[in-house]
Formats: sequence, structure tokens, C-alpha cells
Amino acid sequence: MPLAQLNIESIAAGGDGVGRANGMVVFVPRTAPGDIVDVAYDAKEGARFARGTVRALRAASALRVEPPCAHYIRDRCGGCQLQHLDYSAQLEAKGAVVRDAIQRIARRATDAPSVRPSMRQWRYRRKLTLALRASGQGWLAGLHPYDAPARVFQLRECPITEDRVVAVWHAVLAAGDALPRAAELRGAVRFDDDDAASLVVEGGDHWPTPARLLERVPALDAIWWAPNGTRTAAACVASRRPAVAPAAAFAQVNASVAAHLTQHVIERVLAYEPAQVVDAYAGVGVTAIALATPSRRVTAIELDAGASARCAARLPAGSRAIEARVEDALESALPTDVVILNPPRAGVDRRVTECLAHAAPAPRALVYVSCDPATLARDLGRLPTWRIASLVSFDMFPQTAHVETVCELVPDAA
Repeated sequence: MPLAQLNIESIAAGGDGVGRANGMVVFVPRTAPGDIVDVAYDAKEGARFARGTVRALRAASALRVEPPCAHYIRDRCGGCQLQHLDYSAQLEAKGAVVRDAIQRIARRATDAPSVRPSMRQWRYRRKLTLALRASGQGWLAGLHPYDAPARVFQLRECPITEDRVVAVWHAVLAAGDALPRAAELRGAVRFDDDDAASLVVEGGDHWPTPARLLERVPALDAIWWAPNGTRTAAACVASRRPAVAPAAAFAQVNASVAAHLTQHVIERVLAYEPAQVVDAYAGVGVTAIALATPSRRVTAIELDAGASARCAARLPAGSRAIEARVEDALESALPTDVVILNPPRAGVDRRVTECLAHAAPAPRALVYVSCDPATLARDLGRLPTWRIASLVSFDMFPQTAHVETVCELVPDAA
């Protein structure tokens, strides 16, 4: 591979540093703006982009810090991408990524949004997902190196995750003979808003002992399982409580930032004094329930059956929850004053943007909550008659390249 000395200019989406060699853009993991590095890079003939590997750090950027996680250096853990970068520089980089995506993909001029910081830069995650590989009489449980995604290293510690989550994982692995027998599993331990701990296991064909695992891990409140070949959500297979929250439904891992983001969404919605609101991709209904009143009707659309049922049970009379894909149910929920869009990382289906682009009368505002600047920008490009009224980002995931953004849109004529 060719070698070159690069000046790292910026951070790209995904967290790699960006430099240039012989007219080619080179993406280099674990570098910081201002670094001067010797890099080996894969140069394919005619390509405009390449990926590089640091061979030597010639001059360190003033933005560099010492990563506190041994796995980040020793095992090249792919769970974090920015531990080597000063926190204020992380925020600046994330704002630039959002701006660049909107300018490049949506072809819209915009400034970099302010990125509201997380109150906790470490120990903020209340969920940890690990890959499990059978190893002798036990399990190799951990994450993947960023440059070897098929490999798994044994995770001992995770400084961005709450101590109690890591402690539950250690207890689960100590009782690992009660897990499903399989060559590979995937598991997630999480604490919900009620501080109940759940384990979701994916994989395996036969599991006769989930109750035994629950008995041996007192900190767990419930266990959910999705066997191999399951097309539906995980089912609760053991629980200490007569009723448990749908642990397989989506929930934000950084509770304090999620609360601030939700409050911002509510404020932007209420600014339009709406009588009717559609909350699309509503989850268990945190935002829908906060907005619904006897004089303000909310339609919450959510595909997950358990999450939709939980939302429906808590909505007041006059509001409703619809269990459906948003692209199948949105048109029948219109007209409305404000639409909230909070899709997964893949963004919204094209049918959603087509429905909103041609809605008559149009909603007075769209409030789009995005966890991926690229799919946000793609969807903005599909809404050419809507303009950006406000753009604010939230650092839901410090030390990683991910960023949450709330984009408020109004019709061009407004």
C-alpha cells in the first residue's frame, strides 16, 4: 500500500479523521484534526476515496486526549470512535457532520447546529449489547474491533456504560451455563425508566432454563428471548413482575439527554398551539402522552405491538394509538397540525415523505428527530417545499461518532 504523510483536517461521519494524499480523500481512524501522521492507504485506480492506517504519529493535535479505556487502545474496540478527542472538539465535529450532510445530500445551505452536551460524558449508557461466542465451558462476550468486525474480544469494562449494567452482565456470564446452547448469541442488558433490569437474548433454538438464569441473577427483573429464525420481537420468557415493559421496544440509552431532547421536541410542537398532533414512530408513547390533553388529540403510530399497547393504555380519551407501519397509516391520520417523525437510523420510508409533500392541507410543522445525519439529509431532499425553521443537535452518545438532531420544518409558504 502507498505511504503518505497527512495533515488531518476534520472528522467525517463515522468518526474517522480526514486527510488528503495525491488528490485523494483518505479516511483515517483514531486521528484528530491537527494531527500529522504517516499513513498507509488503500489506493484503487480512479478512486476518489481511500481508507488509511496510521503507521506513525509525527505531531499530535492539541485536541488529542488520552483515552481512559484499555479496550479502546489494546483491542481497537469499535464501540467508541472519539475517545482520543477532547470533548469540546467532539461536539464541534458532530455539528460539522450534520451541516455537511445537509449541504451535500439535501443541497440546502445551513450553519452547523449547536450540539447540546451530555451532562455525563462517561457512565451514561443504561444498555450494553454484547456478542457471545461459545468458548470451552463458558462464553467469550464482548465487542468487535473496528478493523475486524467478525472478531470478538473479551470485554472486561466499558467506561461509557453505567456500572450497574456491567455488573449485571458479569453476573449473567457467571451463570452462562443457563443460557441457550448455541455457537453464537447476542445479548443486551438494560435498565428501563423504572430502574428494572432486563436481558434480551437473540439466538439459539432451544432454551429450557431461562427461569434458572433469572433465579441465579437476582439483579435481573425479566428475560426476553428471540430464537433463531424469529421474525417477530423477542418474547418475555421469565419475569419477577406480573407486568413488565416491552424490553425489546426501543428506548434511548442516555436518560438525561433523552429527557432534554424530548422536552425540546415538546416545546417546538407546542409553539404551534396544535389541536391535533401525529406522533410517528411513537415507541411506548413518552412524547405522545406528554402532549395529549382533553383539548389536544394525539395519534401515536407505532409498529411494535407491545409498545403500541402500552402507549394506548396511557393515552387520555380522544387520543389514540395505531399499531402499524407509519407509511401505511400516516395518510389516514391526516390532516393534522403537527407531525413528529422519530424514525430508526434508516430514516423514513419514501412513502412517508411523498405523503407529507402532497398533504392538503399541509401540517403547520414537521418535527423530525434523527439519529443519522445522512438519512435526515436524504429525507429533507425529498421534502423540497419545506424549509428548515430550526436545527438543534444533542450529544446522546459521547465518545462515539453518533449524534441526535431535531430538525423543525415548516412549509415554504409559511
